[in-house]
Amino acid sequence: MAVLECGTRRLNLDRTQVMGILNVTPDSFSDGGSVYDDQALSVSRALQKAEQMVRDGASLIDIGGESTRPGATPVPVQEELDRVVPVVEAVARELDVVISVDTSAPEVMRASAEAGAHLLNDVRAFTRPGALEAAAATDLAICTMHMQGNSPIDMQNSPHYANVVEEVAAFLQHQIERCRQIGIKDNRILLDPGFGFGKTLEHNLQLLNRMQELHALKLPLLVGTSRKSMIGQALNRDVDERLYGSLATAVLAVTKGAKVMRVHDVAATVDAVRMTEAVMCESADRENNE
Repeated sequence: MAVLECGTRRLNLDRTQVMGILNVTPDSFSDGGSVYDDQALSVSRALQKAEQMVRDGASLIDIGGESTRPGATPVPVQEELDRVVPVVEAVARELDVVISVDTSAPEVMRASAEAGAHLLNDVRAFTRPGALEAAAATDLAICTMHMQGNSPIDMQNSPHYANVVEEVAAFLQHQIERCRQIGIKDNRILLDPGFGFGKTLEHNLQLLNRMQELHALKLPLLVGTSRKSMIGQALNRDVDERLYGSLATAVLAVTKGAKVMRVHDVAATVDAVRMTEAVMCESADRENNE
């Protein structure tokens, strides 16, 4: 059985798992403010949303206290801690689910681990001072992501690649080596190609079309395309009209070997993923019997 070691939890990667997005921010691009009451964070509303995602089939909940949409500015560390830690504590106390925390701040990583998190998900690939050391000091799983540009503030300023797949692969290979050197074992690592992070529509489409080439890295892939601008640009759809396009990218990602899908629409994505796996399993069984 392929397993991701997540501290006190183990995540089965023999099938694709669905990660539900729980933004505890007022300004995320898709659902910012959905867990706020009169501009104050509602832990109970966040917990209700997490409960619904678990009922819908999510095996991971990704809690984020800082928007990483294009052009987003960083949040002060204390504000991020105030947003994230109470929600991690509530979800850990009430739900049987793998808890991921979407953060780049080493202080938030350490506090989240103490609060009951199982996975650290960093769009900046643990490049902030002390971030990789903080992650290594826990026994949590990590997800390291590719982003062209130094941060979400400037990542969409004319991204350019000679070969997007090769450059993403080279970046992720470098991150794997960084993790190994500091003592993070391969069975704790997820890789995220970073759809929408420092990439044009053409780059995103090429990356998804050739994503199977990233299996040469020999580590599991997390894919996040849900409601992103690549879908809006390809289909000319607003954020709240991107479900069908998101499901199409999820199906394609599963056929190309994605092991975790990070999504807003859990129930619909779980059905799409499981149906895709059923067809793939039948095809594999038939080939084995021929």
